[in-house]
Amino acid sequence: MNLASVLSILAACLLALVAGQEYKEAVELSAANHDHVLGSATVVFVAFCADWCPFSRRLKPIFEESARVFHQENPHASAIWAIVDSQRQADIGDKYFVNKYPTMKVFVNGELITKEYRSTRSVEALTNFVKYQLSTAINEFSSQDQLSQEMDKSKRNVVAWLKKDGPEFANLKKVASILREDCSFWVPTDHFGTQTTENKLSFFDPDTNEEAKFTGNFNDYDFVKQWVTDKCIPLVREVTFENVEELTEEGMPFLIYFRDPDNKSTDKVFGEAVARELYDQRSAINPLLADGHKFAHPLKHLGKTKEDLPVLAIDSFQHMYLFPDMTQMNVPGKLREFVMDLHSGKLHKEFHENLDQRMIELAKAKAARGITDDHEAQAPSARPIDTTPPPSVFKELKPSDKRYSILQKSEL
Repeated sequence: MNLASVLSILAACLLALVAGQEYKEAVELSAANHDHVLGSATVVFVAFCADWCPFSRRLKPIFEESARVFHQENPHASAIWAIVDSQRQADIGDKYFVNKYPTMKVFVNGELITKEYRSTRSVEALTNFVKYQLSTAINEFSSQDQLSQEMDKSKRNVVAWLKKDGPEFANLKKVASILREDCSFWVPTDHFGTQTTENKLSFFDPDTNEEAKFTGNFNDYDFVKQWVTDKCIPLVREVTFENVEELTEEGMPFLIYFRDPDNKSTDKVFGEAVARELYDQRSAINPLLADGHKFAHPLKHLGKTKEDLPVLAIDSFQHMYLFPDMTQMNVPGKLREFVMDLHSGKLHKEFHENLDQRMIELAKAKAARGITDDHEAQAPSARPIDTTPPPSVFKELKPSDKRYSILQKSEL
């Protein structure tokens, strides 16, 4: 090793030591120190607060105490706790699309993790969360039998054969830390890994049980990350009561395929239709699978019950629109037409143009299925008082104003 290499390593160690000593308490993140802070530790945990927000005022002392406790217990950990004053540093909040206070986001190796922190706001919970982010995101196996036994085949799995002292493994480690909630990552132990000299990276799909092999450049971090991201985060996701809040915050209308949880045979059909018809709509519509038994309430608003499953609908966060004929879902062009009609306003316009007939049909459908409205029955009138499509149900599952101060922005 030459002198220049030694000096470079010493400089890097010194920089890490200085950074570690510099941020032993929560630091204020500003436009002036933004890049420096995010690049100074493996994990940077950031709380976006506003002084006018009561929830922020409650969180701030807890967050500051959490930072002190964490560094006392983990003095050598590569982690920084930061607070953004979102009134004085509005540009930072806008940069990360913060629309409620307080919002807590985590950066790993300088990259934003998609999932926010939404759990308990206590010292114990916050410090445990940062410890988890610092823990390894990669599992090891010492034999093929162990891998087969321990790998949960119902989940998405990435298996890599890479030398741990090389840049290829460093790239995988960074990717795994970002996507640990979406995929399980596996590598062989040092001893077992010597059985092959070839770099290999495979993804195992739980739906098809098929193996997809990476054929690109392992040294190209962005390419590796994109390939793994495309595999670990599917085009069609499952909406649950646990993740619906964060899905609503993505801001795109829901295209929801309600189906019987005991009969998921058509999931693949819906996924293929989405991939075929909506390949260019990933940033405009959010295709989702939903348990039609657990999400019975939205079905009720559409005049449907579990007996009608599967059911396809759009929730625009203002109104819900029913796909008119499920036998047409797989007809080329029909699914795309449905989504395009939402964007153009045609769905809303057509609803009003055929309002009387649609309201009659909805009332008949509800009566036939024994569905009653939440409010008490009212005397019938010549024309229904409510002249809009069924209201959005998923809008009500957005972040609660009992935990956050919500910024009022225009709806979709």
